[in-house]
Amino acid sequence: MRFCKLLVPVVALGVLAACGDNANSDSAKPSGTAADAIPKPAVKLPTETPTDLVITDITKGTGTAAASGDTVIVHYVGVRSVDGAEFDNNFDTGEPFSVTIGVAQVIKGWDEGLVGMKLGGRRQLDIPAEMAYGDHPPSTDVIQPGDALSFVIDLVGIIPKTDPAKTPDISIPATPNQADQTFTDLIVGDGPGIEAGQTIAIQLLAFSAADGKLLDSSWDTGAPLTFAPGGGQSLPFLEEAVAGMKVGGRRQVDIPFAEAFGQDGNPDLGLPASTDLIMVIDLIAAY
Repeated sequence: MRFCKLLVPVVALGVLAACGDNANSDSAKPSGTAADAIPKPAVKLPTETPTDLVITDITKGTGTAAASGDTVIVHYVGVRSVDGAEFDNNFDTGEPFSVTIGVAQVIKGWDEGLVGMKLGGRRQLDIPAEMAYGDHPPSTDVIQPGDALSFVIDLVGIIPKTDPAKTPDISIPATPNQADQTFTDLIVGDGPGIEAGQTIAIQLLAFSAADGKLLDSSWDTGAPLTFAPGGGQSLPFLEEAVAGMKVGGRRQVDIPFAEAFGQDGNPDLGLPASTDLIMVIDLIAAY
């Protein structure tokens, strides 16, 4: 399936943030804006050097808990457990950090300690050295060999692991071309709405209105689409399509061919000439 790839050459002002693999990329922010610093929480040092992973939920959060294979979007501050010396944080820049749980992108203490967090949650992880960097810390003047580390982490977004088996079972009948872009909310989301400057993650099915043929599916690629509405990074009709959605929502959108790929259609996608495009969009995250 090719819809994700086709978004790159047809966007004049930028490219789609990704097919889900760089949710914290600079390209996921609207052009001309900068992230603002976020108040940084204090890290309460453990009374004893941790020898096991200690998880403390400061704020529980709500919704579905993050699981192995999910991608989480976080702000964090990290210090040495022994004296509180800070070695890293992204609260000061306001730039979120994304990590896929359980695939060894990060230290073991994070891979295990992020499981179970919920949206809006704040968690402290006190991580023993063997679940951090052991005797081989990264190049830094702060972390020393054998250091235990303590983090406070805010979870601001969860992108669930893509499961092709959960692709919506939707059939689209042949549909006459429309004069205007219209939509029907198949499921009204009960999560947060999209705020200005946020990045969103969606799953997408694309159909030909001529015969209802499925043309493309992000569910099959293993990763959702991520972009920042209003940043000129995605197709204009896609930005219009998600307006007003809430996380957890599913929307069918009928897009006139003049607002989609024009009279020529899109041969690479399999969309015939002068044919409307129909999309089914699941909004799975906004952060």
